[in-house]
Amino acid sequence: MKTACRVVALLALATLATGCRAPEPPPKDQPPEPQATAATGADTDLRDAMQAPLQKAQGVEAQVQAAADAAKDAADAADAAAIGNDVAP
Repeated sequence: MKTACRVVALLALATLATGCRAPEPPPKDQPPEPQATAATGADTDLRDAMQAPLQKAQGVEAQVQAAADAAKDAADAADAAAIGNDVAP
């Protein structure tokens, strides 16, 4: 009976000792395998919902800049007319 208890205790101790070791790090010369996969189909719904307003704003940016340039040109022309210069910008 004492021998069986000693064997069980030694096995339990050996199991605990092997569980306490830190895992071995991956080799330095080999990069880790990527865990992410390419999103396809329904996986892109959230991304598309977030990107849509950004893309819309980027598309409108050119129109806003063109309108600002036209307003600046009109203001410059009005200033030139008020001063009496007919110099086109």
